[in-house]
Amino acid sequence: MNRRRAVITGVGAVTSFGVEKEDLWNALVAGKSGIKEITGFDASGFKVRIASEVTDFRPEEYLDKKLARHLDRFAQFALVAAMKAVEDSGIDFSRIDPFRAGVIIGSGIGGLIEIEKQHTRLLTLGASRISPFMIPKLMVNAASGQISIMYGLKGPNTAVATACASGSHAIGDAFKIIQSGDADVIISGGSEAAITPMGVGGFAAMRALSCRNDAPEKASRPFDLERDGFVLGEGAGVVVLEEMEMAKKRGAHIYAEMLGFGMSGDGWHITAPDPEGAGPSSAMRVALNDARISPQDVKYINAHGTSTPLNDEVETKAIKKVFGPSANGLAVSSTKSMLGHLLGASGGVEMVITALAVEQGVMPPTTNYENPDPKCDLDYVPNTAREERITVAMSNSFGFGGHNASLIIGQLDH
Repeated sequence: MNRRRAVITGVGAVTSFGVEKEDLWNALVAGKSGIKEITGFDASGFKVRIASEVTDFRPEEYLDKKLARHLDRFAQFALVAAMKAVEDSGIDFSRIDPFRAGVIIGSGIGGLIEIEKQHTRLLTLGASRISPFMIPKLMVNAASGQISIMYGLKGPNTAVATACASGSHAIGDAFKIIQSGDADVIISGGSEAAITPMGVGGFAAMRALSCRNDAPEKASRPFDLERDGFVLGEGAGVVVLEEMEMAKKRGAHIYAEMLGFGMSGDGWHITAPDPEGAGPSSAMRVALNDARISPQDVKYINAHGTSTPLNDEVETKAIKKVFGPSANGLAVSSTKSMLGHLLGASGGVEMVITALAVEQGVMPPTTNYENPDPKCDLDYVPNTAREERITVAMSNSFGFGGHNASLIIGQLDH
């Protein structure tokens, strides 16, 4: 049966490297790190004092001042990334049936900044001083709702909350909706802003974060033997997905074609991955079957690669299960080594990066890979970007709760 095809025609990201895709891409290819000491609050008394923050971000430069005040930081990130992606795509929504255009944005936590702020007001000033904007600011679906309002889009509109797999699940859902014929264009991705006292303190209490406070740029080291946890990041990554014939008709620039989407559950533990990698390997196999390609067709994987001891080992094991002997010739890298872990936004940002990698023919590196781990023995594109034609690429995202998502994209008519 013939299936409608979906393509990526616009990308936008807000990260520690700024709000321009060129700045993000150039920094990653050069192996630069966006991880530094925390400046958003006084972290001097915290066990972990480093993060990948979005600094010098002024939402009023992009959004109406009143609107910006009524948005939590995670939603501000999402709107700006969406604006950049729409601008990049060149799409004119006034020429499109609004009921055929939608928005799906994921977030693992949502408005944590607003929750902390209003809780403080409750304790210090009383319940009567809680802001009436608290609920619409903190809800996870605020980002997708506000983007749809901005562009007047009346088609499919949902929000995904599957922890660190949220952004990838959102893009996968958007892909399937276009493929099924229920929409022609969807703005999709993920956003997160959890570098707060509770966010940093909570993840540190779980012993999930790296404690390399004296060497921030060296702290995130996926697949390296001396990795000791992930580095918290913030930001948003958004793509514009369009039905292929529509995109071609309007002369859109096409970064890559969406080929496959797979998802699964570990059914194992609320935070720890199944040590055998059954869930991630299932998601990758489903994505390959959906794309109707063989493992040998994939040239590059943008890995989940969080820099935690267990995750990196399990992802390596899962890749070997799925790709078999061809895993040895597969390039795998984790851009979290430079960006940190953006939680629910990571899948969105990493899809932007993977699309650029396919377009540019460059594999971004895994930085800080200095001490090989015998249990992590794949080609992780260590420390230096690699120029190589990428016909087909995969992006993995795995989240607390045992949520797994794999996306496959490729050059048009690869």
